[in-house]
Amino acid sequence: MKPETRKPATEFDRIAGKVGRRMKGKSLLEVGADGVAIITINNPPLNLLSADVLLSFKENVEQALLRDDVKAIVITGSKGKFSGGFDVTAFGKKGASDISYSSSLFVSHCLCMIEQGSAWTLILSTNLIILNLPLHITGNHGKLGFWSIEFITDILEAARKPFVAAIDGLALGGGLEIALACHARISTSSAQLALPELRYGILPGFGGTQRLPRLVGLHKALEMILMSKFVNGDTAKSLGLVDAISSADELITTACHWAKDILNYRRPWAASLYKTDRLEPLAEARMILKHARMEAKKQSPNLKHPLVCIDVIEEGLVHGPRAALWKESEALAELRQSDTCRSLVYFFFAQNRTSKIPGITDLGLIPRKVKTVAVVGGGIMGSSIVTAFILSNYSVILKEVNEKALLAGIERVKVNLQDHVNKGKLAKAKLDKILCLFKGVLHYEGFREVDMVIEAVSENTYLKQKIFAELERYCPPHCILASSSSMINLNLIGERTKSQNRIVGTHFFSQAHLMPLLEIVRTEKTSPQVIVDLLAIGKKMRKIPLVVRNYTGFAINRMFFPYSQAAMRLVEHGVDLYQIDQAVTGFGMTMGPFRMIDFVGFGVVTAMKAQFSKNSGETYYESKLISVMQEDNRTGGTTQKGFYMYDSESKVTPNPDIKKYVNKARSISGISVDYELMKLSDEEIVEMILFPVVNEACCLLEDRIVVKASDLDIASVKGMGFPEYRGGIIFWADTLGSTYICSKLEKWSKTYGAFFNPCRYLVERASKRMSLGGVGQARSQL
Repeated sequence: MKPETRKPATEFDRIAGKVGRRMKGKSLLEVGADGVAIITINNPPLNLLSADVLLSFKENVEQALLRDDVKAIVITGSKGKFSGGFDVTAFGKKGASDISYSSSLFVSHCLCMIEQGSAWTLILSTNLIILNLPLHITGNHGKLGFWSIEFITDILEAARKPFVAAIDGLALGGGLEIALACHARISTSSAQLALPELRYGILPGFGGTQRLPRLVGLHKALEMILMSKFVNGDTAKSLGLVDAISSADELITTACHWAKDILNYRRPWAASLYKTDRLEPLAEARMILKHARMEAKKQSPNLKHPLVCIDVIEEGLVHGPRAALWKESEALAELRQSDTCRSLVYFFFAQNRTSKIPGITDLGLIPRKVKTVAVVGGGIMGSSIVTAFILSNYSVILKEVNEKALLAGIERVKVNLQDHVNKGKLAKAKLDKILCLFKGVLHYEGFREVDMVIEAVSENTYLKQKIFAELERYCPPHCILASSSSMINLNLIGERTKSQNRIVGTHFFSQAHLMPLLEIVRTEKTSPQVIVDLLAIGKKMRKIPLVVRNYTGFAINRMFFPYSQAAMRLVEHGVDLYQIDQAVTGFGMTMGPFRMIDFVGFGVVTAMKAQFSKNSGETYYESKLISVMQEDNRTGGTTQKGFYMYDSESKVTPNPDIKKYVNKARSISGISVDYELMKLSDEEIVEMILFPVVNEACCLLEDRIVVKASDLDIASVKGMGFPEYRGGIIFWADTLGSTYICSKLEKWSKTYGAFFNPCRYLVERASKRMSLGGVGQARSQL
């Protein structure tokens, strides 16, 4: 064997050596007797492309190309996972100053939901937010496009030795983009492949915008990139994304054979970047791209990066893939600096922290096993909760007061499950099987073996107290006693029991089997063990847990109660109701305040008003608009008559009689039309609707209802439809500044009353020009 020929060390290589000695991740090079080198990405558990891994990978690729004993190369990942993409958790660590990375690279671990039949698997993946890593290294290696063009394209893909990717487990973001640049891809059936970068405000940065369309066609590539869609190995094979399927045991052997076949011209030697057979003709491609732009603007009118990504893809079709790679690198460098990217990155990390509760999850407690869950009450919410537990493979008992109510509840559960089947979320063959997990009862006798009971009856304190007294009699001592109440103080609900250490709130959101958030409410007496148990249950149900302290309305309903109050106040002062909803949805909210009221129902809003009026003091605002509409049997979506009209096909139109009700409410309240308010711009409307929400969020922080401010960001997005790309309610507020928000509230309070009074927490933060809850500091680190 000839001695290895090595290039002279560059400044880049010397720096890489320092990083490699200090960090753990790496890649491994092994050369077989058959002349096939295997480069293994080794950074468990997900084989993330951290800085040291990528630098090691580059070195091993170059070594393999230089060595005479290497004829072909297979790239794979250790322990059954190809690569979850780029990891940036090492950035900002002490001692990382040898390489000056941009702090805005702090993007990793996309939270992706992969639909697999009936189950949604929670995957911690990582985008290739490589952003031309290392962007700020001195010398030629740090220039824009180095990794994407000079290394991936001009060294790896252009190599005179064939590269074959052996894919098992995850191949996400940059991991998949490395595989795309190989000359062939072999995959297992169960592998998961995706380019999920757009979820985080950027676009694929290692040539994914160019290679994927050339492998699978423009239409499918747009679907995968714009929707961050995952495909398994079998689907990837049918699309042309991978060349062959192998069992996991034979994967490396198959890939090695494939590499030798390419070398010996028995298989095609294909550079993905220059394939054209899967691309549509240019005229047709432009029509596809035009439609994609229209859909992107329709679905996400405030987002720029999907349109930028489409432009980059089109660049490759019109001016060639190499020109487009430069445009891809330039676009990535710009997008990574955007507010959208910073917000989405922040939001992921905030979401990942909700399950860490000081004084609870750091006690070393192990979750107890919960096998059987009982639900009391089979109405819309109760049946939805039952559905959620069945879909999570729990045995469930539904109790109702009489046979008619029980049959109705059972039917609701079946409809929910059938809806899952119709939407492809549940295999039809599994429907009968999971229905066997479910039974209905009329008495509490069957509760003697249950591990948790959830009360899901109407918001009636006396009724809930009665039920909890019964539960204490029939349920075993270890059984968790939970209430699904959305507003009633848990101390009131459990005051007739002696088991207050196992009473907890499980506030699901409508519809419980679809909504991702679970508000876990603890009282001063709730056992830490119960909270740990609920966190484990929430994880199994694929819910995002939000642990809050006991208070009327808890966190989410309390925080957003001013949302509808502010809106109705503006309407009574003369602002057009539909302009308010349009302005707020234009800002990015899923629903405007009046569509939201219709959705939850006037009865729920009335019950919430009754609860909050006892605690809000002078800041409570009593609008008469709801009550005058209720008098005329206008009660929201359930009656198809509310602020909007609803037909049998779910078409929504403005209520033609709304002015009559507004005028009547205004007359009862004695409020005059304010012509200055009628001139408000959409931006000013958004501020007058959402700044009171920010103020209430500050009250929650002051009262320590939540563990951390970022929990309110999660609550606002996952519970109330606040736009995720704005980072959540507190994060967004910090982009405007506490001083600005406080000054606006103070101004409005002088004119329109105490409803707009800023709370003490907000006033103090504003006076010191501080961010709210340390969010500003967290953002500055991104």
